[in-house]
Amino acid sequence: MKIPENMRSPKDGSFFRNVAEHFQLIWKLWQDPRISPLLKLLPLGSIIYLISPLDMAIPVIDDVGVLWFFTYLFIELAPEDIVEEHRRSISGTYYATWKDDDETHISEEDVQDAEFKEKFN
Repeated sequence: MKIPENMRSPKDGSFFRNVAEHFQLIWKLWQDPRISPLLKLLPLGSIIYLISPLDMAIPVIDDVGVLWFFTYLFIELAPEDIVEEHRRSISGTYYATWKDDDETHISEEDVQDAEFKEKFN
């Protein structure tokens, strides 16, 4: 059975979508003023290394490894709540708390009967 697009978990996406979301997260964290400027040197350093002519080993593998390591470290060292906030904004998932007001009371007249059918393409 194929899972509809809007019901997939973030790990169900394609490789390229995950890579794109990874770089979106880095960009959002980079722009966030709550992130330390010293921490922002990690992705900047990886980009400088990527374009520098100095290579340690096989150029492509080495550059991708350094880029991955420094961006991973940047995300891991950033405050967890800020990272989660940006991850939710990228995935389009927003969390809210239930507000339970005693003033809002639903009477039997307000309730309507309905049927629900699951529709999968």
